[in-house]
Amino acid sequence: MLEEMRHAVREALESAGVSDIEVVFEHPADMVNGDYATGAAMRYAKQAGRSPRELADTIVAKLGDVRGVAKIEVAGPGFINVSLKPSVIWSALDAGRASGDEWGGTTSGKGRKIMVEYTDPNPFKEFHIGHLVPNALGESVARLLQFSGAEVKRANWQGDVGVHVAKSLFVLLEKNITNPTIADLAAAYPEGSRRYDEDPAAKAAIDVLNKTIYERSDVRVNDLYDKGRALSLEHFETIYKILGTKFDFYFFESVGGPRGIEVVRAHPDIFVESDGAVIFEGEKYGLHTRVFINRLGLPTYEAKEIGLAVLKREAYDFDLTITITGNEQKEYFRVVMKAMELALPELRGKLAFKTNGMLRFAEGKMSSRAGNIIRGDDLIANVASAAKERSSESRAENHEALAQKVAVGAIKFQILKGASGKDIIFDKERALSLEGDSGPYLQYAYARTCAIIEKAKASGVSASFDAAQETSELVRHVYRFPDIVAYAQEKLEPHLVATYLIELASYFNSWYAHEHILDGGALQSHKVAIVEIVGKTLKNGLWLLGIPAPEKM
Repeated sequence: MLEEMRHAVREALESAGVSDIEVVFEHPADMVNGDYATGAAMRYAKQAGRSPRELADTIVAKLGDVRGVAKIEVAGPGFINVSLKPSVIWSALDAGRASGDEWGGTTSGKGRKIMVEYTDPNPFKEFHIGHLVPNALGESVARLLQFSGAEVKRANWQGDVGVHVAKSLFVLLEKNITNPTIADLAAAYPEGSRRYDEDPAAKAAIDVLNKTIYERSDVRVNDLYDKGRALSLEHFETIYKILGTKFDFYFFESVGGPRGIEVVRAHPDIFVESDGAVIFEGEKYGLHTRVFINRLGLPTYEAKEIGLAVLKREAYDFDLTITITGNEQKEYFRVVMKAMELALPELRGKLAFKTNGMLRFAEGKMSSRAGNIIRGDDLIANVASAAKERSSESRAENHEALAQKVAVGAIKFQILKGASGKDIIFDKERALSLEGDSGPYLQYAYARTCAIIEKAKASGVSASFDAAQETSELVRHVYRFPDIVAYAQEKLEPHLVATYLIELASYFNSWYAHEHILDGGALQSHKVAIVEIVGKTLKNGLWLLGIPAPEKM
């Protein structure tokens, strides 16, 4: 139906002398203005030689009756507002009820093979709250792409070699710690970083140790390295499980580094020697120059990134690989991806990256080098503890499990509710609020729909729409869900789903406050059907955000 509308508006514009036409329909913010609106008349008025309002009136007159449309009218300076017939909306929602977990999904990505790389914590360092941001964003982006019908693989790139590892091992070796704990690793890195910056002798020793680690030429170092690496990776897995992420591929810098060196050395026309190092002269392409192999012959992050691209290509025949990374890495990735396209032309057009902002508290920026970081699992546990205090009277059988789901929902929603590149100021009280824009607010709304459906089933009340009824703002908002999902998929912006869900929960709670659903009346089955489709929409929307949807709260 929407495509018919676009075609009809396009024809009307063409008859008015307009060419190169793109007709965009959007959902009006105020439902008084209908279900769809287009500003095409304002966009093309100058080309048509008419005022926007005059052109809009001409378009509406030429449209006539359109299948499924109840009313078309001109508003304001030239908006064309479209209101659908209730039967169209009820039919779509009935199909949505029947489609279950597929409700809201699209087929725009069908046939595509996409790899999403995200989280990327480094062994021998803390999994801190900064890693929660790319994890939440990457998981949600992966799910949006899955919901488009694409085949999606999740990848994790971890720095298990490099000077950061040498800094940690330097301290552990000096203290003769042979069986380190997570706490030992957490303390070693900031101390090693401080020594590296302040003590020339320590810096020289750490640089030598870094080369020893790469070469695996010392039995004692190898043993401590292997133990620390395994301990870090095991710790990361416990956090991934809590966050609901399961990776398909793990890639490591210890493997990618040598592969990157091979590519760099094989292309002296692209990477040139300079003062004993090998560089990529980005200025030739409007970028900046970066080192790919340092003077010690070791790969930098840049060369490792090229090695990663090779490993990805060998592991999965993707059409596109998307890297989730911090805003501060934007220029770095522009240089590296240009170098990749030149050295690995078969990947041209298949490389992309998306940046995220920083998660911080009012106290300011944290730094793992300075040691003033907040561990990711500590934040989850802290928020879960606060959630458990508030869930003591919930209907859930396991209050501890519920508290953890609420904590994950609270943290992820705070990360995802804003556009992906914006910084996030975390406020625990606001994050856990059952009122307003929070994950728990959405979880509670979903749990409420489950409780109503449970009571309806116990009372023998089935769910069935009465298509003769008028559509409320709640119902019309539910109808918009597939369009919102499609737009979020196009932009790869989870915050569009987050904003929609908050509005949906608000509509639902307001409707619920004024409706007695199981009242024994003729419309109770109709009202239960509304609750059911709201519940499915909330559940699917929460899934797209990677947020658990507990049925009891």
